[in-house]
Amino acid sequence: MATKYQLLADRLREELRRNSGQAGYKLPTEQELSRKYQLSRQTVRHTLRLLEEEGLIRRRQGSGSYATGLLPGTAPRQIAVVTSFLDDYVFPAILHDASDVFSQQGYSTAVYATKNCISAEREILLRLLEEPVSGLLAEGAKTALPSPNADLYQRLRQVGTPVVFLYGAGAGLEQIPCVADDNYGGGYRLGRYLADRGHREIAGIFKSDDIQGPQRYHGAVSALRDAGLPLRDRCFSWYDTEDRRRLLEEQDGRFLADFLQTRMGDATAVICYNDEIAYRLIQTLLEAGRRVPEDVAVVSFDSSYLCQLGPVSITSLSHRSRMGRVAAEQMVGLLRGEAVHSRFLEWELVVRNSG
Repeated sequence: MATKYQLLADRLREELRRNSGQAGYKLPTEQELSRKYQLSRQTVRHTLRLLEEEGLIRRRQGSGSYATGLLPGTAPRQIAVVTSFLDDYVFPAILHDASDVFSQQGYSTAVYATKNCISAEREILLRLLEEPVSGLLAEGAKTALPSPNADLYQRLRQVGTPVVFLYGAGAGLEQIPCVADDNYGGGYRLGRYLADRGHREIAGIFKSDDIQGPQRYHGAVSALRDAGLPLRDRCFSWYDTEDRRRLLEEQDGRFLADFLQTRMGDATAVICYNDEIAYRLIQTLLEAGRRVPEDVAVVSFDSSYLCQLGPVSITSLSHRSRMGRVAAEQMVGLLRGEAVHSRFLEWELVVRNSG
C-alpha cells in the first residue's frame, strides 16, 4: 500500500502534467498542501524533496517550489544548444562553459547545428517540439533578417520549454531573454580608437545576415560621425553566410580581393566584423604588397587564437564575460522560476601589432 507521501507525490506529478511541466509554474506552499490534503508539514516536505530529486521541481527558500520543465516519465534532463556552426572558432569555449554550468545542475547537453540555414533551423525546432527538452539555448539563423521560424520558438515557450538566445534574437522574438555582446558599443570603440590614432579614412567589412553585423557597423560609423570624419558608403563592404562558406571551404576570397581593389580606396584602416575576416584580410593585404599596420591598420572583434596565428598579431576586442557561462546561468534561472532579462556583455580592447 502506498504511503501518504507517495500518494501526495502522485497527485503533484499529475498537477505538473496538467500544466505541461511548464518551467516556472509554482506549486502550492507547504502550508497550503498540508491543509488541503490534511497531512503533516513533515510529510509534505518529504514529498517535495522526492520531486526535487526526480528533477521535477526546484525549491527556493522563502519563495516556494517551482516546476523545472521536465514532465514526469519523460526523457532525462537535457538542454538543447543550437548554434550556426560547430566549427566556429568561438563556439567550443561557449559550449564548454555552458555544459559545465548545466552538468553542475544535473542537466546533459545536446548540440545541434543549423549552418545558419533557416530550413535546418526549422527542422531542429520541430524535432525539439516532438522530443521535448528541459530548455533551449539558441543562436538563431540569419538573425538580421525576419525569421519564418519565430512561430516555432513561440510554440516551444507555450509548451513550457524555456528559451535563451545567444548573440541576438530575430524580429518578433525580442521578448525572449538574450545574452549578446554590446555590438554597438564595440563598433563605436574601434572607430574611436582608430580616429584617436590619427586615421581619417576608415573602411569596414561586416556580415549582412547576422544581427551582430549591422549593430557593429552602426557603432563604427557613429564613432566616425562623432569624430567629424567622412562616411564613405563605398568603403564599407558586406558579406553573407554563403561568402563565408566559399572563403573557408573553397579558399575563395574574391570578396576580400574585390574590397581591396574597388571598395577600400584611400582608407588607412579597416574595421573587421570578426577575427576570422581580419586574419584573412591581413593575408590578402600582404599578398597585394600592402604593409600592416604601416599602410593599413586592421582591427576586429573576439580576440581569439586567430589574433596570434598570422604574421601580424591582430588588435581586437575581447569578451569581458564568458558568454556561455552567462547564458547557461540565465537558463538555470528560468528553470528555477526566476525572472530573467537580456544581458549585453561589454568588451575590452586588446592592442596588438595590426593597428
